[in-house]
Amino acid sequence: MRERQPSRGGPARDFEAFVAGAAGRLLHTATLLTAEAPDDNPRARVLLTHAFAHTYACWDRMRGEDPYDRARQYLAVRFARGAWHQYGGLGRARPHPGSPLALLTPQQRLILVLRLYEGVGEEQTAALLGLPTERVHAICDRATAMLLHPPRGPAPTVAGPKVVPS
Repeated sequence: MRERQPSRGGPARDFEAFVAGAAGRLLHTATLLTAEAPDDNPRARVLLTHAFAHTYACWDRMRGEDPYDRARQYLAVRFARGAWHQYGGLGRARPHPGSPLALLTPQQRLILVLRLYEGVGEEQTAALLGLPTERVHAICDRATAMLLHPPRGPAPTVAGPKVVPS
């Protein structure tokens, strides 16, 4: 991965440059996790804010570590633990119904986003979430199958001719 390179502007400028470069992708990742609409994603923004705050708090201790990996890891762990819904009075809102990811459970979304969107390996995802590698593989396969072949709703009812009483 990328190694953090210190600049002459100091830690605050380094962090600002990191946020400017990583915010868009990490916000998209958070939006996929929360399954919110891209233009209305308050839970994703709160989740990202906490990930950046945590990364900034660790900034001076990160020697050669990729800050993007650190922020993504915190974002994933925070989402997995369910703490993301406790802040900002946002409550346990349902995923956006127009999102295909709304069909998935939060765990399925997390694993699918980490594996397929972020490109994190199975072993690394398993270690991050404290799951066996085989379980991560099975969940990812099931989530992918659900997206490719969504469950069908009930068949529409056919109404017969209306009988008007005379």
